[in-house]
Amino acid sequence: MTDPRLLVGTNTADDAGVYKLTDDLALIQTVDFFTPVVDDPYTFGQIAAANSLSDVYAMGGTPITVLNIVGWPKGTWPLSVLTEILRGGQDKVLEAGAVVAGGHTCIDRELKYGLSVTGVIHPDKILANSTAKPGDRLILTKPLGMGVISTAIKQGKCPEDLAAKVSRIMATLNKRAAEVMKSYRVHSCTDVTGFGLMGHLHEMMLASGTNARLYFSQIPILKEAYQFTGPETVPGGSKGNLSFLKPQVELSQKITEDQSILIHDAQTSGGLIISTHPADTADLLADLHGAGVTDARLIGEVHEGNPGKIFVEA
Repeated sequence: MTDPRLLVGTNTADDAGVYKLTDDLALIQTVDFFTPVVDDPYTFGQIAAANSLSDVYAMGGTPITVLNIVGWPKGTWPLSVLTEILRGGQDKVLEAGAVVAGGHTCIDRELKYGLSVTGVIHPDKILANSTAKPGDRLILTKPLGMGVISTAIKQGKCPEDLAAKVSRIMATLNKRAAEVMKSYRVHSCTDVTGFGLMGHLHEMMLASGTNARLYFSQIPILKEAYQFTGPETVPGGSKGNLSFLKPQVELSQKITEDQSILIHDAQTSGGLIISTHPADTADLLADLHGAGVTDARLIGEVHEGNPGKIFVEA
């Protein structure tokens, strides 16, 4: 039996759960953690925190409290490494305007870190992934390519300047984008993480009973990512996305294998996919750029029928 106070649960694979407390207040709850994607512990802490906080922003909410989650391989590294990870996370939480209320650590074979995040929102202003409308325009706020580049970082194949650039992108909160979109007729939103652009957009279209038409030339992709689309640097998650989504994604014959890999690439702390009223698109994009979300691009549109399908033109 479903509790009517649970406004968003697991049935639409949304970014977070939403529970109604009063007519004016609902709680957003989410949790995420993973193994390191970069070598520097402070930067890893920042990225993991930004990734966890993103789910609240994708729902249109404001994060208020977090709990740290740590899997610690005892005896592998000095405790100073953990201190730096937690400091990185703390700094991102403070930037978000939230507070660390506690956490839990367990001994694990692999290092893991992330957050359980609680946010707030008005029950009438929830941005679920199930409410995109035919005619909406689709905006993506961060570039793709972080998955293959992160793998290259782990393998020692990534130049230091590129690793630093990608780390900055992954550590950037989706806070500004979330604040800007509140002023516009945004109907639906989700963020891009492990299932990649295609996977998360498929979930949005399926839940909304709609389909999407994308224009590859308009999708922001880090140009440096193309050098890492070989089999040795494509993450297992990206390969899984390509296989799982093959029946759902129809690509133009002009799109190359490398390009297909990157639009399916599993991201860490990626951007938001914003489904907005077509008349608001130009102003929303201009305000996003003005707020420093300079990679935001109009990438496609929402159409009626064929729930979950994605058509990608060159």
